[in-house]
Amino acid sequence: MQAHFWGTRGSLPVGADGAEIRQKIRQALIKANGRRFDGAAAVERFIDSELEFPLRYSYGGNSSCMEVVGGDHYTVCDMGSGLRCLGQEVMRKHGSEQRQTYNFFMSHVHWDHIMGFPFFPPAYMPGNTIRIYGGHSVAVLEEAFRRQHAAPCFPVQWDHLGATIELVHLDADRWYDIAGLRVKAKLQPHPGESYGYRFEQSGKALVYSTDAEHKLQSDSDTEGMVEFYRDADLVVFDAMYSLSEMINAKVDWGHSSNIVGVDLCLRARAKHYCMFHHEPAHNDETIQNILSETQRYAEIVGENQALRVSAAYDGLVIDV
Repeated sequence: MQAHFWGTRGSLPVGADGAEIRQKIRQALIKANGRRFDGAAAVERFIDSELEFPLRYSYGGNSSCMEVVGGDHYTVCDMGSGLRCLGQEVMRKHGSEQRQTYNFFMSHVHWDHIMGFPFFPPAYMPGNTIRIYGGHSVAVLEEAFRRQHAAPCFPVQWDHLGATIELVHLDADRWYDIAGLRVKAKLQPHPGESYGYRFEQSGKALVYSTDAEHKLQSDSDTEGMVEFYRDADLVVFDAMYSLSEMINAKVDWGHSSNIVGVDLCLRARAKHYCMFHHEPAHNDETIQNILSETQRYAEIVGENQALRVSAAYDGLVIDV
């Protein structure tokens, strides 16, 4: 399996403004220190070898959308604004004639997690099949999508979409075999309820666990999440806030901190912890600093237990 991230922000999409881009250019030029480059290849080497990630790239601004590559069909977690980018890639790859099946696993139906669907071209094409899975009832799922496509919010009504669309309820804590993947949903603490998903294939396990506030106050609830993450090769985790933000200002906002993710993954003996659902107010440098602090914390408290810590960004692909 692979995890391909198309959108990694929480709450709403964001984009760098002119001042932020200007600052990146300024810092890069200072780093170059007046040197001359003998062609484009030399420029690329300088960018890759001498500029830190926040200068040479970006964590991106699209809201939650992650593709699980490895099943029989397209498998996607959530439909944030990043889904538009996936849709464009699908069109480049298959064109308008080749029909596909798309399996979506919804954490929940808050706006930032469904807003990309109206801009997903395969939804408008007869012959495509779209199955939307979720731990919420079919009625809840359908109401959210119909409202988004209803006037005056959007000009194309839900019933006018060309693809065959099926809404499927999944019982929590039960295994399903779907399109070549073994899948289980887990209820998580979040306003309106949220569900994480564990995908397994060929002895590998990938956990998608966003939009959840884990306070670690209940032993039974904590142990339940630890078992859900148990021995996972990759845990994609809602680390929207730093620990200080969560403690001082954002308790009960429905999201977790970078540090809580480390603690849960260490208890579960997960191999790779990827921070996800980044705070939209955090710029690239802030996210990079939080990542560095989290990696250091994992080294200190993990002792001899190796836990890889990374931060998701739009376009990142992780082999599981």
